[in-house]
Amino acid sequence: MVFKIPNVLHVTAEDHRTLLAWIQSPQTPQKLVCRALICLSAMEGKSNSAMARERKLSRPTVILWRGRFERQGLAGVAEEARRGASAGRIGAGLTQKIIEATLQSKLKDATPWSTRTLGRELKVSHMTIARTWDAHGLQPHRVRTFKLSKDQRFIQKLNDVVGLYLNPPDKALVLCVDEKSQIQAQARTQPGLPMKKGRCGTMTHDYQRHGTTSLFAALNVLEGKVIGGCSPGHRHEEFLNFLRKIDRQTPAGLDLPLIVDNYKTHTHENVRQWIAQHPRFNLHFTPAGSSWLNLVERWFAEITRKRIRRGSLSSVTELTDAMEDYIKINNKNPKPFLWTKTAQQILAKVRRCKAVAVTLH
Repeated sequence: MVFKIPNVLHVTAEDHRTLLAWIQSPQTPQKLVCRALICLSAMEGKSNSAMARERKLSRPTVILWRGRFERQGLAGVAEEARRGASAGRIGAGLTQKIIEATLQSKLKDATPWSTRTLGRELKVSHMTIARTWDAHGLQPHRVRTFKLSKDQRFIQKLNDVVGLYLNPPDKALVLCVDEKSQIQAQARTQPGLPMKKGRCGTMTHDYQRHGTTSLFAALNVLEGKVIGGCSPGHRHEEFLNFLRKIDRQTPAGLDLPLIVDNYKTHTHENVRQWIAQHPRFNLHFTPAGSSWLNLVERWFAEITRKRIRRGSLSSVTELTDAMEDYIKINNKNPKPFLWTKTAQQILAKVRRCKAVAVTLH
């Protein structure tokens, strides 16, 4: 049976039932529902312009899916419409040429290729370049930083620190300790606008400085709680005061392995003497150039992103209060950072990185 209505889209009874089923099913994607409604409206004799107004679509969109149904039936409506030549239709020779140019050449001014600059160079459209890059995972506009440690005792220190994370000693509280120095109390020169629908919040790019402070923090690896304190400076005297604070605020019966970096404040002679007089304290140093091994750095990133960076603070006291409030809230519902990589996995990755660096240079 076929619906016979002059100047309308002809739809068989079976196709009509299928289109209705698509519209009525809650599992049908909305884009497919929209196409089915176009076909049913065309079957009723509505003009393309009327359907476009009714469905709040463009007239070319209505014509596209009506034509797809006329030529291919339900399969044409269910499939996505092609938009230009896909990466697979460009041709193997041109694809290889684009990839080689992207990986092995650069502009004279040493800036990364863009789709348009490479398109002009190879005399193809920028969309052809974009599709090829997308298909092969190429992103010339992005770059990631890295640093290989040159510490002569890298392996020994790596095993020591990772061992504390994965196999902490009995009757011990492992703490990651460091200081975030020279934190500025910055007040924006003008009040920003609040966020609203369709617009993000705003803040002025310029600010006034109202002094600095340094935040000392000790992250409890097991629980995620933080012992923190602010000081005007970050000399060995302030570090010793913070060690005494840790001593007061931790159970007396537990050993305290502290993971710290190689900053001279942590290796000062007075600090060494104090550690010798307090045997439950034991410093474990990360390799030089490997601050990523200290989990408290990850916590510093959190407090910077959530509390410091977007704040407008008109005094050091206001800045200090804001950070202390953040620590209190953190300690009410702590979430520890879970270390998962073994020392062997990290060393394997370092070896691969070194091998690639040697090959390229």
